[in-house]
Amino acid sequence: MRSFAFSKSFGVLCLVTLSMVSILHLVCGIGANWGTQSTHNLPPEILVKMLKDNGFQKVKLFDADYDTLKALGNSDIEVMVGIPNDMLTTLGSLKAAEKWVSKNVSIHLSDNNVNIRYVAVGNEPFLETYNGSYLRTTFPALQNIQTALVKAGHGNQVKVTVPLNADVYESASSLPSGGDFRAEIHDFVIQIVKFLSDNGCPFTINIYPFISLYIDSNFPVEYAFFDGNATPLNDGGTIYTNMFDANHDTLVWALKKNGFGNLPIIVGEIGWPTDGDRNANLQLAQRFNQGFMAHISEGKGTPMRPGPVDAYLFSLIDEDAKSIQPGNFERHWGIFAYDGRPKYLLNLGTTNSGSLVPASNVKYLERKWCVLKPDAKLDDPQIAPSVSYACARADCTSLGYGTSCGGLDARGNVSYAFNSYYQINDQLDDACKFSGLGTITKSDPSTPSCKFGITIEPYYGGAEPKLAYTRILLSLILLLWTIL
Repeated sequence: MRSFAFSKSFGVLCLVTLSMVSILHLVCGIGANWGTQSTHNLPPEILVKMLKDNGFQKVKLFDADYDTLKALGNSDIEVMVGIPNDMLTTLGSLKAAEKWVSKNVSIHLSDNNVNIRYVAVGNEPFLETYNGSYLRTTFPALQNIQTALVKAGHGNQVKVTVPLNADVYESASSLPSGGDFRAEIHDFVIQIVKFLSDNGCPFTINIYPFISLYIDSNFPVEYAFFDGNATPLNDGGTIYTNMFDANHDTLVWALKKNGFGNLPIIVGEIGWPTDGDRNANLQLAQRFNQGFMAHISEGKGTPMRPGPVDAYLFSLIDEDAKSIQPGNFERHWGIFAYDGRPKYLLNLGTTNSGSLVPASNVKYLERKWCVLKPDAKLDDPQIAPSVSYACARADCTSLGYGTSCGGLDARGNVSYAFNSYYQINDQLDDACKFSGLGTITKSDPSTPSCKFGITIEPYYGGAEPKLAYTRILLSLILLLWTIL
């Protein structure tokens, strides 16, 4: 669940399976990032079943939601629970850390039989865009969580780590062998690295070739993939044909130069989005993720780190409420859509079918959509503010140049915005008013490339009364907006 990040990760348990080309070889158990920044989350039980059906052996969370962790109980799936950055200051207190471990680790280990293996302290806290906000709060929180885990008797089973973005290191020579941690944060990173090493904990890094392509129009596209079509990079006789290996080994060199060359590495996030940008589409996402699976399946690792790669794919499912400050693609990283439908063919080497298994027992709302009235005129002065209102409160990231719905005409764009708002608000009649411009239809307005969604039933977990009140309040707000 990053901002401007570069990574995702996979599991390390290896098993023998048939590859896509029917050659017997080792495939490492795969992990997935499970984020929950969505307006309508699938019930955790459905997603846990989907994880198991697809052979995921590890999952990385961004918080410690009780219902999510309870659903993972007795699943044998290895779990990395997360501590958000905004909690790091509070956890500078050992007492607060002990309380957090008791509530979010101990209870689930003892009462719910959840296989918690890691606690991720923060999420990319040293990201350049944070301007040093968490530089001095991350390490104290890390120390205190580790102390609390040991005190609770979990020190051997549960390890701490800090998922960092790949922007924490760089290369003066543009070659992996020139790698070192950025000068301005060098001491902060080494402090964490030494602590991880002393306590037998891994270094977690997020690597995103897509982001490199997104921010640099001159980035060599083929170097992002694993097809061997890129111009090779020669680093003193070591040949690199893809960005992942080169980026990963830049970190290895940085660790080695600072005396920690054997520190275990987890790739916490790696993946490719499917919408929201001209380079974010189904074809490139399938090419990247399948290429990555093939690349790590033989257990060869990278030139500087031979052996199985421990990684978690980013991400399991789309999240339509994520911040789009880094880019519109942020809501489209999932290998599954919001409702648990596979987006494309992907062989993880974990199931007999060789393709993704969809979520089961998903409950949708009615098959109806909100669209612009056929007789509405596009020069109506209420069109622009209505679309702006809808897109600010819903999800219009599939509209725009190079996106899945980029080919819609003007009326289609308006209808897409209206429908997104209507669905996010649980198909409330008042959510399709738009100053009299909207109308509800049972005729699917989708096109071959652009899907007008139907939302899934709301999942409230243990908060039904509070959310029911919120929904009533929302209805009143919508009514007032249509009147005004």
